Amino acid sequence: MAKKKKKSEYSVLKVHASTTDRIGSKLLYQQLVELAHEKGIGGATVFRGIMGYGSSNKINSSRFWELTEKLPVVIEFVDQTRKLEEFYKEIEGELLSMQKGCLVTMVPADLLLQKKGK
Repeated sequence: MAKKKKKSEYSVLKVHASTTDRIGSKLLYQQLVELAHEKGIGGATVFRGIMGYGSSNKINSSRFWELTEKLPVVIEFVDQTRKLEEFYKEIEGELLSMQKGCLVTMVPADLLLQKKGK
């Protein structure tokens, strides 16, 4: 009989979107990182891509002559799985109400080191 795999204690929650996506008057990535900080999520990082595409199937890439580039962005959060699940429940409605699309994933993570700075 197969063993039921134990849920990982830590996870990484990733929101794939665009640098131009907004929630209200704020950029999506700014709003989510500020909310995560407010809620005590362990860590958040925003990665801006130089090229990519999503469900729209339109490839967006970085061009030095464009002032407002629409580029892929990944907002990544790391913490205990249960905290990230609660956080996602809080932001899900806003993500669903956005005009543009996004992709959200959560993968288990093995926490190898968490060293606090001075």
